[in-house]
Amino acid sequence: MISAKSKPVFSQKHLIMNIALIGYGRMGHEIEAIAIKRGHLVKLIIDQNNTGDLSKDNLTGIDVAIEFSTPDTAFDNIVKCLENRVPVVCGTTGWLENYNNAVNTCKKYTSSFIHSSNFSIGVNLLFRLNKELARLMESYDEYKVTIEEIHHTKKLDAPSGTAITLANGISNSRSGYEGWCFENEKRDKRIPIRSVREGTIPGIHTVTWDSEIDSISLKHESKNRRGLALGAVVAAEYIYSKEGIFTMDDVMGF
Repeated sequence: MISAKSKPVFSQKHLIMNIALIGYGRMGHEIEAIAIKRGHLVKLIIDQNNTGDLSKDNLTGIDVAIEFSTPDTAFDNIVKCLENRVPVVCGTTGWLENYNNAVNTCKKYTSSFIHSSNFSIGVNLLFRLNKELARLMESYDEYKVTIEEIHHTKKLDAPSGTAITLANGISNSRSGYEGWCFENEKRDKRIPIRSVREGTIPGIHTVTWDSEIDSISLKHESKNRRGLALGAVVAAEYIYSKEGIFTMDDVMGF
C-alpha cells in the first residue's frame, strides 16, 4: 500500500481525470459540478436506469470511479470497477459487511480503493478531534459519551455511517467502550447513538461528553452537500495514480 503523509492537495490545475460517476442523485449532481469546476471530465454516468452500462467497454479510458449509489448496489459496482482496474472512491454506507471482499478484489487486480462514511473535509477534521478528545477522557470516568445524528427524511440508513465512525473512533481511543447501540437500548460499554430524520437537513453530528457538573461537545453541521462532493473529488485526485487501500487520513495528510 502506498501512503503519503503530506498535506492534502486542493488545487490540481494540471490534472485532468476522466471520471465515471456511479449514482446520480443529489450527491451525484454535486460531485459532477465540483469535478467539472476543477477541470475534470465526467465521461460516464451510471444511475438506476442504466446499470447495464457499467461494463468493461464503457470503463475503458476511465481514470477513476466515484461511487455514491445505494447499500444494495454499491458492492457490485465497486467490484466491476476494480476488476477492470479502475480506482474507486466510494461514499455509500450500509454495505460494509462486504468491505473486506472489496479490499481483496482491489489487491487481486492491483487497483486502488478508498471508502469513507463521510468525505467532507470538516467531518474528517471532526473524526480526528473526536479520537483525541476520547483519548484525553481516559482518566475522567465521570464523563459519559453520547452521539446524535440528524439527517433528511430520505436518508436510507440509521445510524449514519458518520455516527458509527465516530463511535468506533471513541471505542478505539478510550477503554471502557466496545462499539455502539441505539439510544433506547442503553447497553453496557456501548455508545448510545440517537438518530433523527427530519426535513431536508444535510447532516448534523454531535458528540457529547456529559457529567453532573458540565458537558463538552464536538459538533459538525453540514450547510449543503458541496463539502462531501469536494472531499470525494479530492480523494479521487489522490488515489487515481496510486495502488492500494487508502483512507481519508491519507488524503488529509494525518
